[in-house]
Amino acid sequence: MAHLLGAENLHLEYPNRIVFDSVSLGINEGDRIGIVGRNGDGKSSLLAMLAGKLEPYSGRVTRRTGLRMGVLDQSDTLDPEDTVGHTVVGDREEYVWAGDPKIRDIIAGLVPDLAWDTKVGKLSGGQRRRVALAALLVGDWDVIALDEPTNHLDVEGITWLANHVKNRWPKNSGGFLVVTHDRWFLDEVATATWEVHDRIVEPFEGGYAAYVLQRVERDRQSATIEAKRQNLMRKELAWLRRGAPARTSKPKFRIEAANELTADVPDPRNKLELSRLATARLGKDVVDLLDAGFAYGDNEVLHGIEWHIAPGERTAIMGANGAGKSTLLGLIAGALTPTSGRIKRGKTVQLAMLDQQFSQLEQIGEDKVRDVLAEYRTTYTVDGKDMTPAQLLERLGFAREHLSSKVSELSGGQRRRFQLLLVLLSEPNVLILDEPSNDVDTDMLTVMEDLLDSWPGTLIVVSHDRYFVERVTDQQYAILNGTLRHLPGGVDEYLRLRDEEVAAHSEVESGSGSQLPAEGGSSALSGAQVHALRKELSAIERKMDKATAKIKKIHAKMADADQSDYEKIGKLNQDVQALQDEAEELEMNWLEISEQLE
Repeated sequence: MAHLLGAENLHLEYPNRIVFDSVSLGINEGDRIGIVGRNGDGKSSLLAMLAGKLEPYSGRVTRRTGLRMGVLDQSDTLDPEDTVGHTVVGDREEYVWAGDPKIRDIIAGLVPDLAWDTKVGKLSGGQRRRVALAALLVGDWDVIALDEPTNHLDVEGITWLANHVKNRWPKNSGGFLVVTHDRWFLDEVATATWEVHDRIVEPFEGGYAAYVLQRVERDRQSATIEAKRQNLMRKELAWLRRGAPARTSKPKFRIEAANELTADVPDPRNKLELSRLATARLGKDVVDLLDAGFAYGDNEVLHGIEWHIAPGERTAIMGANGAGKSTLLGLIAGALTPTSGRIKRGKTVQLAMLDQQFSQLEQIGEDKVRDVLAEYRTTYTVDGKDMTPAQLLERLGFAREHLSSKVSELSGGQRRRFQLLLVLLSEPNVLILDEPSNDVDTDMLTVMEDLLDSWPGTLIVVSHDRYFVERVTDQQYAILNGTLRHLPGGVDEYLRLRDEEVAAHSEVESGSGSQLPAEGGSSALSGAQVHALRKELSAIERKMDKATAKIKKIHAKMADADQSDYEKIGKLNQDVQALQDEAEELEMNWLEISEQLE
C-alpha cells in the first residue's frame, strides 16, 4: 500500500529523561492505528512529532508530497470571540456546507445542541472540545490524528465518531491515528495498535482485543515480565473471551490460542460469593426509590422512578448529557431530597461516591500521600489476600517516592486512582462511580476493574466508557424522558431507544428534520406538508450519498487503471461527469426544499 507518513530513528529526550530512542515506524493508505500506553510514556509526544508540531532530538519524519494532515491535540486553541458556526464551517457559503451530506452529518453527530451564533467563549470545556473536533472533521485530510477525542463525548457521540471514521475514506485509503483510553472505540476502528512503552513503540495487529492476546503471548515468552502484570492481562483476556466474544471475532488472531491461554482462568467475578458477602454486610435492604421524582422549580427532571437496589447489584446508568444521571445519583446518595415519591434506605448502608470533581481531595491537597494513608486502616483484602495501603497504592501504578508527594502535586490520572483508593479504604458497602475512567490509561483501567471484581458491595456506575460499563457491571438502566428503564439488551438497546427518541422528537419539532442548526420553521406550511417535505428531503440525501460513493469508487478505479489506456480513462471520466451532474441537480432540489422549510 502507498506510504503516507513515517518516522526514522526518532530520538526525543528532556533534561530529566529519555522519551524515545531510535523509533522507526510508518503509516500507509488504509491504516487505522490506535496508540496506547501508560500516562506519561510519550503517546501525545509521538503524535506531535508525526504531525510536525514537535521536533525530535534526532531522526526525521517523512511525509508523502502534498500530504494533508489534520490534528486534534489536547490544547484548546479556539478563538473565544468566534461563533460556533464560523468555527465549524469557516467562510464557506451556506449553500456549500448545507449541501454537503458529510458536513451535515458531522454537525448532527457532534454539535446538534449548540446554537450556530453562540460565541465560543461562552461554551463549556466539553462543548468547546466537540466544536474543535467538528471543525477538524469537516476538512479534507489524507491523514487525521486525534488525541483523546472521546473525552467529553457521550455514548452516542462516541458511537457516531466510530462510524464516521470507518466510513470517512474509501477502503484502503486515508490514514487514521488516535490516542485514546476508550477500549471499545479502539476495537471498533483500529486495524493496528501501537503500544508506547520503555522508549519504544511496539506494533500489534488489530484493535484492543487482539492487542491483549498478543501482549499476553509476549509476556508468557519473556521471563523478564513481572508475573503480576501477566496474570492481570490474562484475566482481562478471559473477560474478553467470555463477556464480549463479538469483539474477538473481528481481529485476525487464533481463537484456539485464546482458549488455551484462558482455560484455567476463572471468571473475573465470583457472583455468588460476592452476593453472599454483600448480603452479609448490607442485609436485604439497600436503597428503594418509590415513585420518586425531582424537579428544579418548574423543570421536572425525573418522575415515577421505581427501583429496588439489591445487595451486590452491579448496575450502570446510561443517558444523554443533561438527562438527569447526576440528579439520580444525588437522590440515591441522599444529597438531594425527592420532590415527589420517597426514598427508603437500609439501616446498614454505608455509601461512598467517586465524583468527577475530586471533592474528596479538596481538603487534603497540602497533605502528603503517606500521611493521608496513615489515617485509614492498615490492611485491605484483594482476592483473599491482605494488602497494606502502600502495596495497594503501588498496584494502582504509584512509585514509592509518590508517598512523599503532596496530594495536590499528583497528576489528573494519579488523583483519580488515589481518590478510588481512599473510597475503598473507607469500607463502604454501596459505591457510586461517576465517570471513573476519566484521565486513566488502559493499564490502570484494567487494574481498577480488577480491584472492583473483588469488591463485595452494591456498585452503581455512570460512565460514557462503554468497555468499562460492560466490564464491571452486570446490568444497565437508562434515563429516557425522565423515567428509568431497564436495558436487557445493554448498550446496543440504549442506542436503539435513543435513536427512536430523537426520531420521535424530530417529528414534532419544526425545523429539526434536516438535522442542521435551525432558526425556526415556516408557519405557512401545515404539519402534513412539513412531514412530506422532510420525507422527500431524506430521500434526496440518500441519493446524494449514493452518488458521492459511486464517484469515489470510480476515482479509485481511475487511480488503479493503466494511464495509457485512454479509452478506459475516457469512459470513466464520462461516468464521473454524469454522476456529478446528477449530484448537482440533487443538491439544487435539496436547497429548494430546505428554503421552503425555513
